[in-house]
Amino acid sequence: MKNVTISMEDSVAEWARLEAARRNTSVSRLVGEMLAEKMRHDDVYERALQDWLHRERVWASDGQTYPQRGELAP
Repeated sequence: MKNVTISMEDSVAEWARLEAARRNTSVSRLVGEMLAEKMRHDDVYERALQDWLHRERVWASDGQTYPQRGELAP
């Protein structure tokens, strides 16, 4: 495990202390868990985006023109 020093606004630090107490954990562990969750979320999103970008496109048109905006509105 790596030790790091972070700086934050006083109001953020107060919120972190209260949230850590509410969860019965330390501020250090709370911040570590939040960053780990952010990392997992970002990794999942990036993999999904790359998967979508690299898919073969099989869109096909039947040759008809698109409807006009006024034709779609009720």
